[in-house]
Order: sequence, then C-alpha cells, then structure tokens
Amino acid sequence: MTAHAFLKIAPNHEQLELIPTAVEEFAERDNWPPDLVFKLNLVLEELGVNIVNYSGATGDIEISLASDEESVTVEISDDGRPFNPLLDQDTPDISAPLGNRPIGGLGIHLVRSMMDEMSYSREDGKNKLAMTKRKSE
Repeated sequence: MTAHAFLKIAPNHEQLELIPTAVEEFAERDNWPPDLVFKLNLVLEELGVNIVNYSGATGDIEISLASDEESVTVEISDDGRPFNPLLDQDTPDISAPLGNRPIGGLGIHLVRSMMDEMSYSREDGKNKLAMTKRKSE
C-alpha cells in the first residue's frame, strides 16, 4: 500500500520552515527510519532554498510525497526559470582545497548523491523534479 502527502507553500524562506514538520509527520505515520527522514529533509531544504533564492518563482512550490514498502518518492515543482539540476550543474571538484573551490554547486551535488533516482521535466511552465530514495541501503 502506498501512502501519500502533499504540501503547497509560497516561495519564501518563512514557508520553507513548514517542510520539515510535514516530512516528519508523514515519516512518523509511515514508520521511516531516522536517516531517511534526515536525508529527505536535507534534500528538500536545499532544493527549496535554491528555488526561493535563484529561480524567480512567483507561484507556489508543490511537494508530493509517496511512500511504499521499499522507497519514498518525492516530487517538487515550481514555476521559476527552467533549471534541470541533472544537466545544468557541473559536478564540483570536492577534492580541491577549500580555498580553490568556486562558491556554489555543492547543494545540488549533495542532492544528487543522496537520492537513488532522479528525473527532471519542464511541463506547463513548471520545473518538475522527481526523486526516489530506498528505505534500506
């Protein structure tokens, strides 16, 4: 059986603070392991901050969660400028000395590395990012 949750928030920093509570409530109902809750909250925080700070989104950010026995699927959409985090962002050189690294790019790298599957589409003027994380590693 699949459980679902949906959250719609305005694209501002105050509204981003609602995401962890919604994720934690859903996770508790569906009995997620603590490390999964941590990773999904971190991923959604990074993506939400990027949307608010850089996308120019004016409409709501929509977050959909679906959980089954094996995995959690998260879909996040916004009406900001087109941005495909799977293609539009170079992988940062994390082996370079800290002082030699350019600012930015680590958040998207973190999102990519924490999720098991990701897909992006641009539909009806919206960025749509779908991500899946297995419940057991």
